[in-house]
Amino acid sequence: MIEQINNIEVDLSKYQNRLSFGNKVGRLLWTIVHLLLIRPFTLGLFNSYRVFIFNLFGASVSYKATVSANARVWAPWNLIMEPFSCLGPNVDCYNPGCVRIGKNSTVSQKAYLCTATHDITLAHHPLIISPITIKDQVWVAADAFIGPGVTIHQGAVVGARAAVFKDVEGWSVVGGNPAKFIKIRQLVG
Repeated sequence: MIEQINNIEVDLSKYQNRLSFGNKVGRLLWTIVHLLLIRPFTLGLFNSYRVFIFNLFGASVSYKATVSANARVWAPWNLIMEPFSCLGPNVDCYNPGCVRIGKNSTVSQKAYLCTATHDITLAHHPLIISPITIKDQVWVAADAFIGPGVTIHQGAVVGARAAVFKDVEGWSVVGGNPAKFIKIRQLVG
């Protein structure tokens, strides 16, 4: 059986990128604008300016949200951030699909939000896009990975370096790779 599988030849010349030419041009323009008009403005006092530029490119980011200058967003037109949400330093938001971040939620430094994957059951590996939803009062800790189609429900905490491939229940704490339930989050005061 394995011998038969090893002899299968995959022809990726038939791969079709389902993202439009306009999408590619928009991402090129965004990359240039991000490099020249956002990255150099690192101080917090420039946050409203950064949000303004994001919104010019089709994002829906509240002026009460925080976007770090070196957070990398692949497609700003697929980003929604509600008041008091935060994309921390060096967050990588690969978002061919929509990423929605609710109120009072933080995505900490070096986290990776990934809304796309490939169908490995088909020889030409077509792109699969599925949105990520981060509800209100969520904390995605440092260096966590959030996969396509995941919803992190209200009040949940995703531990540092966790890899999340399934929805996270509200007010729970998860960690590890793959992320597993650790405990219920208890709020004091």
